Amino acid sequence: MTCFGQPWYAGWGLTDDRHPQSALLSARRGSATLEELFAAAYLRYCRYIDPLTGAASDLFTVLQWLQLQRNHQQQRNGYLWSPGLTLWKSAILKPFLRTATNRLSYSRRCTAATACVVWGVKGEQQWLAEAQQKSLPLWLMEDGFLRSSGLGSDLLPPLSLVLDKRGIYYDATRPSDLEVLLNHSQLTLAQQMRAEKLRQRLVESKLSKYNLGADFSLPAEAKDKKVILVPGQVEDDASIKTGTVSIKSNLELLRTVRERNPHAYIVYKPHPDVLVGNRKGDIPAELIAELADYQALDADIIQCIQRADEVHTMTSLSGFEALLHGKQVHCYGLPFYAGWGLTVDEHHCPRREQKLTLADLIYQALIVYPTYIHPTRLQPITVEEAAEYLIQTPRKPLFITRKKAGRVIRYYRKLIMFCKVRFG
Repeated sequence: MTCFGQPWYAGWGLTDDRHPQSALLSARRGSATLEELFAAAYLRYCRYIDPLTGAASDLFTVLQWLQLQRNHQQQRNGYLWSPGLTLWKSAILKPFLRTATNRLSYSRRCTAATACVVWGVKGEQQWLAEAQQKSLPLWLMEDGFLRSSGLGSDLLPPLSLVLDKRGIYYDATRPSDLEVLLNHSQLTLAQQMRAEKLRQRLVESKLSKYNLGADFSLPAEAKDKKVILVPGQVEDDASIKTGTVSIKSNLELLRTVRERNPHAYIVYKPHPDVLVGNRKGDIPAELIAELADYQALDADIIQCIQRADEVHTMTSLSGFEALLHGKQVHCYGLPFYAGWGLTVDEHHCPRREQKLTLADLIYQALIVYPTYIHPTRLQPITVEEAAEYLIQTPRKPLFITRKKAGRVIRYYRKLIMFCKVRFG
């Protein structure tokens, strides 16, 4: 570095100083190493505030925030075209897609776009041909893994979404950005420690994707038996269509688990979206009584996981949550967390080449892959900040109503929630 002036970093023996009075400056300043100069300027001289809270902070917090904002903008550069969305979807996606440096259009026709962003596999099927005709890359968005306090099908806005430029995490028929991250995961010690600290926080606070439901305890007859939790899923969900191989329904799953574990105490937990009548996946009550020992209707999924010895699932996120709690997880499909040596797998995915640690899975799936947006400030935040927000948010009960009455209640709730998001 050659200095013709007298900046603060000149005169310490680290620069080639050409100013006529550089000798006087050097005599006054003496010598310093690069580390000493950096520490004096960035750690001791400057004062920092937390960009989110305004409280006194430090350099490392500010650098993490700046990196988060930069990554968020760089991943969304250009002119994004997101067609075919409902008014609700367009309202909740805007803070996840729009940045200070890009453009965003929701129109059904767009001539100047540089990428097409759609909601999940269904949106891809609808808009793939047109995107190809325009030579546009197609990016898929979906809910993240720490979503909200309440159901997405009730139009509660999400804290996290994923933007995938290769596929989508639940589609095992092709690679996704998450799968690539996991295949190449090589964590530093600091990253491992961050992942473990996050795991501990999620476990101690009992956070899940939806964070709703009542307390749960096992009945007395479960004592001294192996307890298996079977989480139900939404049967017309894209994760079932693209992530399963042989078993594709809740009934098939429950029947298989019972056949293979005739003496176990099986707890069946219907998916909350199915329970409240929003989605497909019911099993007739008489068959549940025949195949399961207990049906946990309105229970908190994390408390169900904590009281189980094993979790058996097709592709449910509950399997990932169970891994965080140290449970043995049996996968009958190919969810994103299967095939890495952490689960007991019914099927093999040849693309998944690495044997991962739980820290690898946590870091890539919860820290790197999703985007977290604060619901009121509408700015990118870290997963730790999203977790603290959910911890401070009162948990919602899971209301199980008769489906006809339930639909009226939900339509009213959706109208209220939509107005809040759309009009503030």
